[in-house]
Amino acid sequence: MTTTCRKLAVFPAFHKVSGKRVVVVGGGDEAAAKIRLLSETEAEIVIFAPALNREAGAALIAANGDWRGKTPALADLAGAALVFVATGSEEGDREVHALARAAGVPVNVVDRPELCDFYTPSIVNRAPVAVAVCSEGVAPVLSRHIRARIEALLAPAVGDLAGLAEKLRGKVAARIAPGAGRRRFWARFFTGAVAERTYAGDLSGAEAEAFRALEMAPERGHVSLVGAGPGAEDLLTLRAQRVLQEADVIVHDRLVPEAIVTQGRRDARRIDVGKQRGRHPVTQAEINAILVREAKAGHRVVRLKSGDPLVFGRAGEEMEALAAAGISFDVVPGVTAALAAAAENRIPLTRRDASSALVFATGHDADGETLPGWAGLALSGTTVAVYMGRAVAAGVASRLVAAGLAPATPVAVVENASRRDARSFTGRLDGLARIAGGTDPDAPVLIIIGDVVAAGAGAVASALLAEAAA
Repeated sequence: MTTTCRKLAVFPAFHKVSGKRVVVVGGGDEAAAKIRLLSETEAEIVIFAPALNREAGAALIAANGDWRGKTPALADLAGAALVFVATGSEEGDREVHALARAAGVPVNVVDRPELCDFYTPSIVNRAPVAVAVCSEGVAPVLSRHIRARIEALLAPAVGDLAGLAEKLRGKVAARIAPGAGRRRFWARFFTGAVAERTYAGDLSGAEAEAFRALEMAPERGHVSLVGAGPGAEDLLTLRAQRVLQEADVIVHDRLVPEAIVTQGRRDARRIDVGKQRGRHPVTQAEINAILVREAKAGHRVVRLKSGDPLVFGRAGEEMEALAAAGISFDVVPGVTAALAAAAENRIPLTRRDASSALVFATGHDADGETLPGWAGLALSGTTVAVYMGRAVAAGVASRLVAAGLAPATPVAVVENASRRDARSFTGRLDGLARIAGGTDPDAPVLIIIGDVVAAGAGAVASALLAEAAA
């Protein structure tokens, strides 16, 4: 998957306005909006307008601004930090724009992008934290919608948490040397118990928790076994995103897309340990050794696996190795491929009148042989999802038919589930080898077997009905 490289026409920056004069020219509703926005800063607000309407007058009083009842001259703008222009007329806007440019002051003219040196973003204020959203003046309504979503994500107490961090900064610098240890401390500070107490309004408890965490630092390394999901970036969990941002080292599989790996910290070291059928350039024993080595070096390690780490991800072997080495670890679940494949094809993996059980099976055992153990389960109305099944489709089909499953049992073969290049194929169990043979040999392929395939609501079920009618 390729992504178009889009370059901004602006460079985002924040102007220092504390104690500085910011000028608003105009006395109507648009000027009032700028006054209200500036009232959230420590700027000295000066308004130039022969008259103010009710909105502008109320905004002026609330902002404790200074009103000059005239049109500004060049000397009135000199030395200002910024100028906002909303006179209500194109001629007036252009005249003030020319004065601001002559005074060497950055100017924003409302609703006239061609006259703007800078754009006014939609702002999420969590002082001292601020998030600004800008669309370069082309879609201000979209910016406001994005701001509303960010407002919902950021607790009002985010500013209090930032203030506590500033209070502790000197103590942290004296206690913890620069590098991975200090990064881990701040990662825990902003996402753990300190943050939870702050958001709950318990500022004294948050500060006490922060001092306890500081006394415990620096800590030993840690490994997180993280599920990257089936490939779609928006199926990565919020917890997985957070852990990736805290990682010093990311150990990832071949099937994890680059777009997900890059959600880790930019300076995190990446180790590719990808494996394919018949080609294991890095053995599982070597992967275990890498995880132990990096954690013992004091690093925060993310072992990033496609799908869910506990579903055919060899997480059990890695957990055993970490436990034996005395390394702390946790598991972050991910969306496994069977769930993604079923969801995008609208296949109900369980259904009261068709299937009351679900089996996740792999096409190979530890020796690479087709597994026969679950064949009999399919006879009792169980849906079977076969992972890594492309190469063994013929064997899977023959074993199931030999066990008594009807050759006409519906099957779906899904390639690259959840990704933009996903493809789905349908048919009968006795044609499974042919169907799977039409997939990309290098792509992850999942096979769903059972009557639920035909009971779905999507194109897969429709295709099966069409095939049956033919």
